[in-house]
Amino acid sequence: MQKNSFKIYSFVNEFNLSDLHQLSKDICIIYRNYDNINHLENILKIKKYCKDIKTKFYLSNNIKLSIKLGLDGVYIPSFNNKINYVPNYSLPKNFEIIGSAHNIAEINLKLKQKCNEIFLSPVFKVNKSKKFLGVNRFNLMTLNKKANFIALGGINEKNHTMTKLLKINGFASISWAKKNGLRKLRPF
Repeated sequence: MQKNSFKIYSFVNEFNLSDLHQLSKDICIIYRNYDNINHLENILKIKKYCKDIKTKFYLSNNIKLSIKLGLDGVYIPSFNNKINYVPNYSLPKNFEIIGSAHNIAEINLKLKQKCNEIFLSPVFKVNKSKKFLGVNRFNLMTLNKKANFIALGGINEKNHTMTKLLKINGFASISWAKKNGLRKLRPF
């Protein structure tokens, strides 16, 4: 089910060099900090770090700033439901639009927002929610959709082997990536 371009993403909300060094160099980084309004300094530090280690860097929910700073792309969270969020003018070459969804309606919205990859969550049980998709429901939701899917939510050292049963191009981690850097999983 998995393709050769299997990706791993990790979310960060601040520039913390020790946390970033913990991550494997081929993990793509998504910066999302909805509390801190003045976060340009953090973004620039992470951009420089990602450029130095040659990994991709995405900014959450700010397409104009992502383009202006020359980042690899933008991450559109599930709560952003603006259909015309992506501008009509041409985007920079190799600029990626990724988004997250929790159900079929949100998947369809992310496709309208021109997302190349869609994070579908939660796949496994998480503390924040009583609901989770599971392997079968995840695969049914991704069936016949023209997008690459990324598994998100509840992936840890006990169940990461179950991601091989999913129709995905990668997975994303928040707490597990910070805990062990996911170094044991490479190469795919």
